[in-house]
Amino acid sequence: MALGSCSVVDEDLSDCVDAEDYQLDYELWLVTNVTTELETQLSLQTDVSMAAALRTHLNNIFTDHAHDVDLSFYATVGDSARIHHEEHIIDANQSSYTLNLERRKYMHVAVANKLDNPIVDLTGDERCHQARLVQAAGDTVASHTTGVFTARQPMEMVEGVSQHFDVHLYMANCAVALVVDTTDVPVARMRVFTTGFASAFNVADSSYVFPQKPQVVRTQRIEDGADGLVSFCSVQFPSRDTGPSRSVIETEEPFVADDAESALWQFLVYVTMPDGSITETRLGLTQPVRAGQLKIVRVHLRDDGSVGSTDPTVGVSVTLNWNDGGQHDIPL
Repeated sequence: MALGSCSVVDEDLSDCVDAEDYQLDYELWLVTNVTTELETQLSLQTDVSMAAALRTHLNNIFTDHAHDVDLSFYATVGDSARIHHEEHIIDANQSSYTLNLERRKYMHVAVANKLDNPIVDLTGDERCHQARLVQAAGDTVASHTTGVFTARQPMEMVEGVSQHFDVHLYMANCAVALVVDTTDVPVARMRVFTTGFASAFNVADSSYVFPQKPQVVRTQRIEDGADGLVSFCSVQFPSRDTGPSRSVIETEEPFVADDAESALWQFLVYVTMPDGSITETRLGLTQPVRAGQLKIVRVHLRDDGSVGSTDPTVGVSVTLNWNDGGQHDIPL
């Protein structure tokens, strides 16, 4: 049955009204610690070029500009079915739309920057309570390619009243970076992954989903042109928080690093030495990474291919002569 059509037999006619035009103003709100984290963790004169390289690498992630926006309006009763849907290319940090909608109550959901992010898909969006941003399937996945923003807002369209609504979209993913000092340590290859993060995001209630077996996320290597310093960066959904939060869905068994009982997430570092042997280092982090945040961890490379940290809150577990037989399928 077409939207807005009505039966005259034993039906509730409260929604059988003409549609009207309503103005909606959208704006991306980027709440982030990027500048503070870069200035704090990369504050030395020798770090300037790496800080600049990281900032450039993350320009498309921590941005207040949206390429695209997906707008859905759902019923607030029954099965929360979608009543109206629009998609727009905006290429700006704010935009206004005049929408022709029935006079009724809605739950409005908006998602920005999903078109250029093949790692994240919007699924189940025919129903409000099922709409979910889902990371690509697999034991090991690529890093997100855009900063994804979302909003949810109840709206009631009132008859005979000129209305406009302000909708603020907030970032749903985050980034982490491992900065490694490799001075005077010859290596054949270095690969870095992250794990312990959410794999999906429920848009309607702003909650994250954590699988029993956390996915492994590939990092991207960033060179700054200077000798000895290299960084590896990944973008993904946030880690668990340290305390109860309605924005986190707990699984039955919490993620635990091998070396730190309270670790929330990990860096997995694999260094191939000149003789072909591989050293694995697991860094367990106890500080949560929330949506919109950047977390930088500094380490130094040792002669045996392991990495060490002077931060006492970072747990370290090293396996020499490591071979790929662990719980994750990590293509090295």
